[in-house]
This record gives sequence, structure tokens and C-alpha cells, in this order.
Amino acid sequence: MNQYYLIAQLPSLETAGETTALPITEERFFELCKSNLGKKAWNALSGLTLVPKRQNQKSGYPFIDKWNEWEKNFRLALACARAEKMKKTFEEGTGEVCAKQLLTVRKAVEMEDPLEAERYLTRARLEFLETLRPADPFSETMLFYYALKLKLIVRIQQFDQRKGQSEYRKIYGSIMYGGDQEVKE
Repeated sequence: MNQYYLIAQLPSLETAGETTALPITEERFFELCKSNLGKKAWNALSGLTLVPKRQNQKSGYPFIDKWNEWEKNFRLALACARAEKMKKTFEEGTGEVCAKQLLTVRKAVEMEDPLEAERYLTRARLEFLETLRPADPFSETMLFYYALKLKLIVRIQQFDQRKGQSEYRKIYGSIMYGGDQEVKE
């Protein structure tokens, strides 16, 4: 099966992090997978997302279903905690949230620096993903794990304080003054 060859040639993501260069791009990873996986596995892999749908649709893979359920509940708990902090009601409910998730989202919501809060939340996601790491390093599940880890690392590397502040000023300016006015520091 080609997946063994594929997995054997993938570079390790163990040393990749917030500031280190990735050994492979998402594009290259998906290109390799498309040509080496069967249709069912490819469809599941190409449908992986960091933002699962609210309505659970079974993927046919327990790993993906666990990730999607956890992430959906994590996002609902985060939305609820953010609404609570702003003294607003949140109608959606939080789903099944464990104590660790609740503690994590509450800590993130209380952080003064939004960039650091997002990094903290992404690290929590990476920690959960590690709990799902498959024992068989040459399984399709390992490719799902690898894809999600790659996506999370790419996400955390895309955080840029200057760009974020600039975007915040644009949004805030449009709310305060209408149009495309940017609020200066």
C-alpha cells in the first residue's frame, strides 16, 4: 500500500513550533497524500478542518470524529466564556465540556493580550491532539493526526502582532466612525 511509503517520507513535525520553519508545506503534504491514498481516506483527509461543523456528521473514522467533537465543544465553551465575560447570553450551550477545557477557556478569556490567548488556545489544541496520537505510525489515522498537527502549527505561525493590531484598528475605526477609517494609536 502506498500509505507506508508516504508516511515514511514525511518529515517529522516534532521540532516544528511557533518560531521554527516547517519541514513541509500543507500544499506539499496534501499533494503527496492525494497521489498515495485511496478515495475514502483522501476524502476524509481533505475534509479535515480546524473548524468542524456544529452538526456532527460521522466521517467513518473514529479519530476524526473524536477531534471534531472535542473541537466543537471547545469552541462552544470558548464562545460561552467570552459571552459571559461581556455579560451577554449565549444560547447555543456548551456541549459536553470537561473540566480541563473549561479551565483552559476561562484562563484564555481572562488574558489581557489576545495574541497570547490565541497562542495558548492553539497549544491546548495541540496537547489534546497528542492524546489522540495513534499507536500505529503507518496507519491512515497517523496521516489524519499529521494533517491536523500541521494545520495547527501553520495557524500558530500565522499570528502576527503588527497585522493583528492594524486589523483591529480598521475594524474598531469602522465601528466608531463608519467606513474604512483606521483608528491611530
